[in-house]
Amino acid sequence: MADIDNKDQAEMDPADMEDVEEVEEEETGEDENSKARQLTVQMMQNPQILAALQERLDGLNGSPSGYMESLPKVVKRRVNALKNLQVKCAHIEAKFYEEVHELERKYAALYQPLFDKRSDIVKAAYEPTDEECEWKADEEEELTVSKQDEMKEKAKLEEEKKDEEKEDPKGIPEFWLTVFKNVDLLSDMLQEHDEPILKHLQDIKVKFSDPGQPMSFTLEFHFEPNDFFTNTVLTKTYKMRSEPDESDPFSFDGPEIMSCTGCTIDWTKGKNVTLKTIKKKQKHKGRGTVRTVTKTVPNDSFFNFFTPPEVPENGELDEDSEAVLAADFEIGHFIRERIVPRAVLYFTGEAIEDDDDDYDEEGEEADDEEGEEEADEENDADYDPKKDAAPPAECKQQ
Repeated sequence: MADIDNKDQAEMDPADMEDVEEVEEEETGEDENSKARQLTVQMMQNPQILAALQERLDGLNGSPSGYMESLPKVVKRRVNALKNLQVKCAHIEAKFYEEVHELERKYAALYQPLFDKRSDIVKAAYEPTDEECEWKADEEEELTVSKQDEMKEKAKLEEEKKDEEKEDPKGIPEFWLTVFKNVDLLSDMLQEHDEPILKHLQDIKVKFSDPGQPMSFTLEFHFEPNDFFTNTVLTKTYKMRSEPDESDPFSFDGPEIMSCTGCTIDWTKGKNVTLKTIKKKQKHKGRGTVRTVTKTVPNDSFFNFFTPPEVPENGELDEDSEAVLAADFEIGHFIRERIVPRAVLYFTGEAIEDDDDDYDEEGEEADDEEGEEEADEENDADYDPKKDAAPPAECKQQ
């Protein structure tokens, strides 16, 4: 309230100013915080003060100042030249992201042997050596040598006891299911009937489009043989575009996911968790007899992820389908950029703590600036479009 211009105060009715001064005198002996609250209430009841505040707020909402309209034609002409330069910048930026995609493809081949070995350990196709299993704890977690030896001996005895009681588990049981359950974005999709199926998920891979082909990536979900479906691999392909829209070139902000296609799941009879059977009673209007009708209806399930809404040729979607696709694009991007590269850290929960820290910082930044809504991705302290191979996708249709 102290920021109100002198001009605004001059326009206020003197009687109103006297009212404010009287409040100040009456509250002299009270706590300063209480006095401030009383002053605020008094001032906010004054229509002239509210009008002055509104005028100031209107000037902060980012609306055009009108300066452009006041410029001479010769200056506007030069501004148009700058805008044409900006369009050329957008096309260069599109080329940059195309080359980033090529780099992603190149380095994906270098990562893959490590991811394959991860998969082999998870599904018990490979047993890591003692050297590979050594992990140095953080300094603050390190213990004295004697304490370490004592704990190792105790752990050894416990393991021997467990081995006598039951067979040693193979690989890392429920690795990917645990990852999914640890990530809110994915756990929200899971239903109780999905979990027995996801226990059979052995690996998730990312495949990039071949050189010279339109930009896209495919998520491959590899399953061991199970009683639910005959597929060994379920796929989800995301088609992308990395070029400015001719009708709105200034909106270009990196590659966009334009559409996605799933795959057909060959369910075993009676095991399709995406459908459920319900029974309804129907009463005949004339005779009054009642009959029971059985219907098959859609059921909530993670596996609906593989049957996304189709984008019509005209690109127009109803509100529900658009919301589903927007969430689908976000999930696909998150699996590609975060889950697959850092799966073990989401399994242990370490990556989740890092993500939570990022969101806390975002929230603090948003709170520091009056008038801002929730911080978007550009306000993320870790967000750098030049480092991020594919910025978080937007729900845009062709």
